[in-house]
Amino acid sequence: MMFMKAVAAIALAALAQTGLTSAAPLEKKDVYVPPVLYPRAGTVWYSGQRHNVTWDNSDPPASISNGAFILLRSGNYEMPLVLAHDFDLRAGRVEVTVPDVITGNFSVVLFGDSGNWSEDFLINGVLDF
Repeated sequence: MMFMKAVAAIALAALAQTGLTSAAPLEKKDVYVPPVLYPRAGTVWYSGQRHNVTWDNSDPPASISNGAFILLRSGNYEMPLVLAHDFDLRAGRVEVTVPDVITGNFSVVLFGDSGNWSEDFLINGVLDF
Protein backbone atom coordinates (compact mmCIF):
# COMPACT_ATOMS: atom_id res chain seq x y z
CA MET A 1 0.00 0.00 0.00
CA MET A 2 2.82 2.42 0.88
CA PHE A 3 4.53 1.56 -2.41
CA MET A 4 1.39 2.51 -4.40
CA LYS A 5 1.08 5.83 -2.53
CA ALA A 6 4.73 6.61 -3.25
CA VAL A 7 4.34 5.78 -6.97
CA ALA A 8 1.18 7.90 -7.17
CA ALA A 9 2.90 10.84 -5.43
CA ILE A 10 5.91 10.65 -7.77
CA ALA A 11 3.69 10.40 -10.85
CA LEU A 12 1.59 13.36 -9.69
CA ALA A 13 4.69 15.45 -8.99
CA ALA A 14 6.15 14.61 -12.42
CA LEU A 15 2.87 15.45 -14.13
CA ALA A 16 2.58 18.76 -12.28
CA GLN A 17 6.17 19.69 -13.20
CA THR A 18 5.57 18.85 -16.87
CA GLY A 19 2.42 20.96 -16.91
CA LEU A 20 4.22 23.95 -15.42
CA THR A 21 7.21 23.85 -17.72
CA SER A 22 5.35 23.18 -20.96
CA ALA A 23 2.70 25.87 -20.61
CA ALA A 24 3.09 28.40 -23.41
CA PRO A 25 3.24 32.03 -22.35
CA LEU A 26 0.11 34.01 -23.05
CA GLU A 27 0.50 36.46 -25.87
CA LYS A 28 -1.60 39.54 -26.41
CA LYS A 29 -4.20 38.99 -29.12
CA ASP A 30 -5.31 41.70 -31.50
CA VAL A 31 -8.94 42.70 -31.09
CA TYR A 32 -10.63 44.29 -34.07
CA VAL A 33 -14.37 44.92 -34.02
CA PRO A 34 -15.25 46.98 -37.11
CA PRO A 35 -18.93 47.95 -37.36
CA VAL A 36 -20.79 46.89 -40.50
CA LEU A 37 -21.86 49.93 -42.56
CA TYR A 38 -23.65 48.24 -45.47
CA PRO A 39 -26.13 46.67 -45.83
CA ARG A 40 -28.24 48.76 -43.45
CA ALA A 41 -31.92 49.21 -42.59
CA GLY A 42 -33.92 50.00 -45.72
CA THR A 43 -31.54 48.13 -48.05
CA VAL A 44 -33.15 45.69 -50.49
CA TRP A 45 -31.14 42.94 -52.16
CA TYR A 46 -32.34 40.41 -54.74
CA SER A 47 -31.18 36.79 -54.99
CA GLY A 48 -28.43 36.47 -57.58
CA GLN A 49 -27.22 40.08 -57.34
CA ARG A 50 -23.70 41.02 -56.29
CA HIS A 51 -23.14 43.60 -53.53
CA ASN A 52 -20.30 44.92 -51.43
CA VAL A 53 -20.56 44.32 -47.70
CA THR A 54 -18.70 47.27 -46.14
CA TRP A 55 -17.41 48.00 -42.65
CA ASP A 56 -15.49 50.76 -40.90
CA ASN A 57 -11.81 49.97 -41.33
CA SER A 58 -10.49 53.26 -39.92
CA ASP A 59 -8.59 51.83 -36.94
CA PRO A 60 -7.23 48.34 -37.69
CA PRO A 61 -4.43 46.75 -35.66
CA ALA A 62 -1.01 46.37 -37.30
CA SER A 63 -1.63 42.68 -37.87
CA ILE A 64 -4.79 40.63 -37.86
CA SER A 65 -4.24 36.98 -36.96
CA ASN A 66 -7.76 35.67 -37.46
CA GLY A 67 -9.28 34.63 -40.77
CA ALA A 68 -12.34 36.61 -41.78
CA PHE A 69 -15.69 35.41 -43.05
CA ILE A 70 -19.25 36.66 -43.50
CA LEU A 71 -22.40 34.66 -42.72
CA LEU A 72 -26.02 35.41 -43.47
CA ARG A 73 -28.21 35.80 -40.38
CA SER A 74 -32.00 35.52 -40.06
CA GLY A 75 -33.51 36.60 -36.75
CA ASN A 76 -31.30 35.29 -33.97
CA TYR A 77 -29.75 32.54 -36.07
CA GLU A 78 -26.55 32.52 -38.07
CA MET A 79 -27.33 30.40 -41.07
CA PRO A 80 -24.83 28.00 -42.60
CA LEU A 81 -24.59 30.32 -45.62
CA VAL A 82 -21.06 31.62 -45.98
CA LEU A 83 -21.16 34.69 -48.21
CA ALA A 84 -17.39 35.32 -48.18
CA HIS A 85 -14.26 33.95 -46.50
CA ASP A 86 -10.47 34.38 -46.37
CA PHE A 87 -10.44 38.11 -47.11
CA ASP A 88 -8.45 40.93 -45.48
CA LEU A 89 -10.45 42.73 -42.78
CA ARG A 90 -8.37 45.85 -43.39
CA ALA A 91 -9.89 46.21 -46.89
CA GLY A 92 -13.18 47.56 -45.53
CA ARG A 93 -15.30 45.70 -48.06
CA VAL A 94 -15.82 42.39 -49.82
CA GLU A 95 -18.11 41.53 -52.71
CA VAL A 96 -20.74 38.84 -52.13
CA THR A 97 -23.38 37.13 -54.25
CA VAL A 98 -26.86 37.19 -52.73
CA PRO A 99 -27.91 33.54 -52.28
CA ASP A 100 -31.23 31.97 -53.22
CA VAL A 101 -33.31 32.37 -50.07
CA ILE A 102 -36.96 32.77 -49.14
CA THR A 103 -37.90 36.46 -49.12
CA GLY A 104 -37.38 37.92 -45.66
CA ASN A 105 -35.36 40.09 -43.32
CA PHE A 106 -31.71 39.24 -42.87
CA SER A 107 -28.45 40.69 -41.60
CA VAL A 108 -24.85 39.86 -42.39
CA VAL A 109 -22.40 38.81 -39.70
CA LEU A 110 -18.77 39.87 -40.09
CA PHE A 111 -16.42 37.55 -38.22
CA GLY A 112 -12.83 38.39 -37.42
CA ASP A 113 -12.30 38.47 -33.68
CA SER A 114 -16.00 38.48 -32.95
CA GLY A 115 -19.27 38.64 -34.79
CA ASN A 116 -20.47 42.09 -35.79
CA TRP A 117 -23.75 42.13 -37.60
CA SER A 118 -25.45 44.63 -39.82
CA GLU A 119 -28.85 46.16 -39.34
CA ASP A 120 -31.72 44.05 -40.68
CA PHE A 121 -32.40 44.45 -44.40
CA LEU A 122 -34.66 42.77 -46.95
CA ILE A 123 -33.69 40.08 -49.43
CA ASN A 124 -36.24 39.47 -52.16
CA GLY A 125 -35.59 35.80 -52.66
CA VAL A 126 -36.65 33.12 -55.05
CA LEU A 127 -39.78 32.27 -53.01
CA ASP A 128 -42.29 34.36 -51.08
CA PHE A 129 -44.23 32.98 -48.12
